[in-house]
Amino acid sequence: MSSVAELKKTIREQSHANRNALAEKDELSKLILARVMALPEYNAAQTVMFYIDVRSEVRTRQALPIALESGKRIIVPYCVDGELELFHLESMDELELGMYRILEPKAELRTVAEKKVDVKDLDLILVPGVAFDKRGGRTGHGKGYYDKLLEHCRANTPLVALAFECQMFPEIPMDGHDIFMDKVVTEETVYEGKGRS
Repeated sequence: MSSVAELKKTIREQSHANRNALAEKDELSKLILARVMALPEYNAAQTVMFYIDVRSEVRTRQALPIALESGKRIIVPYCVDGELELFHLESMDELELGMYRILEPKAELRTVAEKKVDVKDLDLILVPGVAFDKRGGRTGHGKGYYDKLLEHCRANTPLVALAFECQMFPEIPMDGHDIFMDKVVTEETVYEGKGRS
């Protein structure tokens, strides 16, 4: 294992511990989502991809009904064979608990042609992650689902990560293929990341 991989593993473990120990995740998530929805990038975007939170991530599902009523086109990802597919969500009723008790689009709706969305259609992507730094450095779970997706989005699509302040580290080691976020939004502030240069 390379030193970068080892360092990332240590940071992931520390961040998971921090996040799991954090009280008031629901309240803090509301603050974070309110900050996100006040961003000019969010207001300018017509088609927005929300991730659906799992385990101790910043909770997005409480903001989805508000987003759905806003007139924006709301997209959620789901995983198929290690790749993220994109689904046009129009109602919370279109979601069900899938594998690992993760909320995802109902299986019978995934094959509906007008529900499928191309990553190039996204005007803003809300990105989860395990740990971040102030430059917009990010590490996920190490499976690369989001890296693969973000490689194909438009260069001008803002990448906005959501994190609790306890997930912020002085520096995330970044490999050549890793993608910097444009912004990292926490309950305390909005960090301006490097983005894709």
